[in-house]
Amino acid sequence: MPVSRTLALAVTALLLTGTAAPVAAAPTHDDERQRDFSSAAAEYGVPERVLLGVAYLQSRWDANAGTPSTAAGYGPMHLTDVETANSGGSHHDEGTEDPRGDDARAVLTPEAGTPDLDSPMLRTAGLAAELTGLDAAELRTEPAANIRGGAALLAHYQREIGPASADPAAWYGAVARYSGATDTGAASTFADEVFTVLREGAERTTDDGQHVRLAASPALTPDTSSLARLGLRHTDPDRAECPRNLGCEWIPAPYQELPGNDYGNHDQANRPVSQKVEYILIHDTEATWDTTLRLVTDPTYVSWHYSLRSSDGHIAQHVRTEDIGWHAGNWYVNAKSIGLEHEGFAAQGSWYTEAMYRTSAKLVRYLAKRHDVPLDRAHIIGHDNVPGTTPANVRGMHWDPGPYWDWAHYMDLLGAPIKAKGGHHAGLVTINPDYRTNQPAFTGCVTAGMPCAPRGSTSVVLRGEPRDDATLLVDIGLRPNGTPSTMHISDHGSRVETGQRFAVADRQGDWTAVWYLGQKGWFRSRDAVPARGSVVTAKPGVASVPVYGRAYPEAAAYPAGVPVQSVVPLQYSLPAGQTYALGLSTPSEYYWATTFDATNHTVVRGEQYLQIQFGHRIAYVRAADVDVRRA
Repeated sequence: MPVSRTLALAVTALLLTGTAAPVAAAPTHDDERQRDFSSAAAEYGVPERVLLGVAYLQSRWDANAGTPSTAAGYGPMHLTDVETANSGGSHHDEGTEDPRGDDARAVLTPEAGTPDLDSPMLRTAGLAAELTGLDAAELRTEPAANIRGGAALLAHYQREIGPASADPAAWYGAVARYSGATDTGAASTFADEVFTVLREGAERTTDDGQHVRLAASPALTPDTSSLARLGLRHTDPDRAECPRNLGCEWIPAPYQELPGNDYGNHDQANRPVSQKVEYILIHDTEATWDTTLRLVTDPTYVSWHYSLRSSDGHIAQHVRTEDIGWHAGNWYVNAKSIGLEHEGFAAQGSWYTEAMYRTSAKLVRYLAKRHDVPLDRAHIIGHDNVPGTTPANVRGMHWDPGPYWDWAHYMDLLGAPIKAKGGHHAGLVTINPDYRTNQPAFTGCVTAGMPCAPRGSTSVVLRGEPRDDATLLVDIGLRPNGTPSTMHISDHGSRVETGQRFAVADRQGDWTAVWYLGQKGWFRSRDAVPARGSVVTAKPGVASVPVYGRAYPEAAAYPAGVPVQSVVPLQYSLPAGQTYALGLSTPSEYYWATTFDATNHTVVRGEQYLQIQFGHRIAYVRAADVDVRRA
């Protein structure tokens, strides 16, 4: 069946049953993708292992049902077509949060502006069409054609810098060119990662059931001299806080006075001396790379510490990690975190490149080691896991990177794979569905009310009863009228994510319930593994305890001259008898920083708080209100 017909059948099944049917591939042998690589390599004179290595670093050989990546790339070879990928309007409906999230200062309402879509590297499908004579639509949607297009591009790039060769080592420059990078650091990082894949080998079953294998070549050493013939801008990595082999560059966010006694676009601090970094936050940009750089270097805009480019995984640092970026929508979390923005802008995009996953993971490992941040999902969190600071802010919080960020694969790359710990009747579970086959029936990715194309996800949907047709849970923060959550792509009110730990509330047959926003949330037991750890519960004698979106000190902790910040509970509570997974224990803190002159900035500390996995987002409770025990 053609891809379009396959998707049509899957969408029809979704509309009739409410459940997404897996996208069925055409009836083929499961080694057809392997043969497609071999055939295309032979046709265009590209060493087969080079073609396989480049494709692995772009897509891990997945077809992604003909849908674009978040950087407008299609198919195993990530051929880009920015106009087609952005033809459906924005899918992100990002919310209205104040990125700074500090009640002591005016609300920030930055305008993202119009994406810059002029780069030729956002249109490689067009060049591939010229080189192959194939239609651009076929190059986007048919894996075999897509692979031929990628092979043609590689051969074209090789001809620009030297003769064709059967030796993979001679293709380093062409591989670097394929990245689309305009600087030496990014191009060499991409090429080095491809040749690492070639040395180590890889083998997996793709999202459409194709078995692909790349045999290891441990002795392969590329000829890197061809990089100099690409005419790229030289990268100076010395100023960036980054592993040197990632080729990071320093593109500073301005610290600048503005009219009206204002300043931007971040705060100076002295972390970790002044405050410990507890979190590393994963975002996506909702903008192209060029637009992202323009925004973060605008003193009137907001800021984050690092940006990562989708096509090649290139990293730019903007804010020193000792300083505080304005990115999380929660001032407490901003003051305790490092923010990474991953390029993603395609309106219909739903997957991220392997190149970006890999450099991001290497950067996070480096930062986590440097700042003593545990590599778990209580500390490595998405923007969608950050709580609103007050009841009024809950609905406007952003939800990136969204349900298609592959947390299980990312944790593998971090060297912290999700594993079962404890027996089948453990009091805690870690969410861990099979990404390829777990395909929630989300709606609204492209058109409001319409089904999203079925595809793998790390999200698991919770239901009010142990039945597939039971209603979803209620999130009163998102729906104050008490109506159930929905399957809209941005509605996470009844949704848990891979790697998150929850306390078990009940079990029935092959269903498990966890405590979630004060309710029992049911899911299929296959989508989690046993976990160990501690849980918190309300102290005896109280009906419930307050839940907070920030761990701010009590009034008595503030010194003279520093305005007391209100400690306002969220609209949720932790009822007696329920338990929630403990993430971390921390003193309450508030960083008072409202002036351009940082000499009077002050850290206020108070009573102890505990972080819990309360819903899709983390939350905080006063340590004095709860008891802690091993699950």
